[in-house]
Amino acid sequence: MRFRRDTLKNPQQELRIFRVRSLLATLLVLTLTGLLMGRMVYLQVVQHEIYSTRSEKNRVRVEPLPPTRGLIHDRNGVLLAENRPTYNLTLTRERVEDLEGTLDLLEALLELSVEEAEAFRVRSRQRQRPFQPALLMSDLNEEQIAHLAVNRHRLPGIEIEAQLLRYYPDAEIMAHALGYVGRINAEELKTLDAGRYAGTHFIGKTGVERFYEDVLHGQAGLRKVETNARGRVLRELGRTDPVPGQNLRLTLDKELQILAYELLDGRRGSIVAIAPKTGEILAMVSAPGFDSNQFVTGIDFASYRALQEDIDLPLFNRAIRGQYPPGSTIKPFLAMAGLIEGAITPDRTINDPGFYQLPNDSRRYRNWLRWGHGRVDMERSIAVSNNTYYYSLAHELGIDRLHEQMSAFGFGQRVGHDVFGESAALMPSREWKRGRFGQPWFPGETLSVGIGQGYWQVTPLQLATATAVLANRGEWVRPRLASQIDDEPVSLQLPGTPPDLAVNDGAWWDRVFSGMEKVLTGHEGTARRTGVGLEYRMGGKSGTAQVFSLGQDQRYNADELAERLRDHALFMAFAPLEDPQIAVAVIVENAGGGSTHAAHLARAMTDAWLLEEEALDVEELREAMENDTGSVAGN
Repeated sequence: MRFRRDTLKNPQQELRIFRVRSLLATLLVLTLTGLLMGRMVYLQVVQHEIYSTRSEKNRVRVEPLPPTRGLIHDRNGVLLAENRPTYNLTLTRERVEDLEGTLDLLEALLELSVEEAEAFRVRSRQRQRPFQPALLMSDLNEEQIAHLAVNRHRLPGIEIEAQLLRYYPDAEIMAHALGYVGRINAEELKTLDAGRYAGTHFIGKTGVERFYEDVLHGQAGLRKVETNARGRVLRELGRTDPVPGQNLRLTLDKELQILAYELLDGRRGSIVAIAPKTGEILAMVSAPGFDSNQFVTGIDFASYRALQEDIDLPLFNRAIRGQYPPGSTIKPFLAMAGLIEGAITPDRTINDPGFYQLPNDSRRYRNWLRWGHGRVDMERSIAVSNNTYYYSLAHELGIDRLHEQMSAFGFGQRVGHDVFGESAALMPSREWKRGRFGQPWFPGETLSVGIGQGYWQVTPLQLATATAVLANRGEWVRPRLASQIDDEPVSLQLPGTPPDLAVNDGAWWDRVFSGMEKVLTGHEGTARRTGVGLEYRMGGKSGTAQVFSLGQDQRYNADELAERLRDHALFMAFAPLEDPQIAVAVIVENAGGGSTHAAHLARAMTDAWLLEEEALDVEELREAMENDTGSVAGN
């Protein structure tokens, strides 16, 4: 059977199919070639800088250069905080292949405890910028450096960096005033300027170091280095030098600070001294202190636990956070309040039978001298520390006017300009009590406030500041710790300074000062033994703050009480009266009468400042304190 040829093959149709397929294949090849060429142009031209940078990073990297922290000096240029060379152990996670294995090896080489090893792991996980080293350990010793150097080939990503580390020559004495720096933690990393703090491992944590962190820190720099395949630096290609932090000169006087600490002799307490005219804090001591250098490199758990559990609370800054009843130290302030409000005149007298009674109340609010002082005017009330006079004055003023006038001296508020962590303490009011306890204010509570007891709480800095305002005859100069930043003086016109006190008669200040001078020089003065041999005119006021309340007919007997239940001793003073150069507040916890156990300390501070005595006999002063029988109980 024969088939027709055209039914088996159609040359024309096959030709058309071939041409279509050839055209499609050509278009496909051209399209793919175009895409390839476009991608190549995109990579080589459009994204040239990006890939060039990535390529460059294979051999060149940028490293941050931390700035040198500014130094801190006292008012005379004596160094209080310096930077010493040290070696730190750092880890760059991006260059570590086996993080856990590397940490295990480090623990073995450095012979770390379990707690230290855990701290290592926490620091290694702390979030950093890419290729920024994390600080694992500070202040390596020579033996540790040797172990790490021998095993360097086994520790990729681990480096030993030479850096400057903060050091405090007088750590224990200056710890609370200066504060300290410590490692930057994870929370701080979230808020810090990453560029400014690049390569920085430490930041101010407390005190002056914290308040002036922006001044002391400086600005980080950078350097460009060439590295080999293992990441080791071969050479430096360029750098931008860091800007060092500014130096800080404080108002503190190191010698006066040391004297204040020695005078406290390990007792719990605080001494604050201020120059009234300028607000310069000359000394601000809290005892006991602690070694702040431990916190710079990272204090170990056992040492930190010991500080926290110490019954004397060495970490607690009593100078700015300790809250104490002011006791009779506030009587000169109350006298001025009475004069300003017209409640008393300097010559008005009362008869003191040894107690005071509110109208229609049988309770007797007793004077410390149970048989009373007889006729008492304002000056004598200060000199003998008469309670009855101030019960009467407080009742006449009332808590509202008392609160207003005492707030004008700085009580119940933060008074320092650059004092980080200061407490406002408490100047009570009827609104405060209703908000705190949901109760009304009672007249008897006003009487307690009138002798510096009850709810009223002050800090040593507040008491010293109020004394400086008193010495300035009502002129406010806000206390400060910094006098110079590099060569620029800190302005005396500080923000937040309260208004000056206005009085109708300038002679009122003289009358109050006269009463304060009689505290030390009068034959009835509560601190007359302390005033013996004074070479200048000094005004002061003793105070005794009760730790717990006594019943109406109970008598205070220190010998029958546990040491920590005994009264606090307080004394405030300024000198010389005619031209005040120093105002001092002293608080010694559980020491007893302020005229016996605090007045001598204030006298020693004013002697050292005004007479420029280089070496006071501290032992003689302590013996005088112990043997003093010329003061009166309860004041």
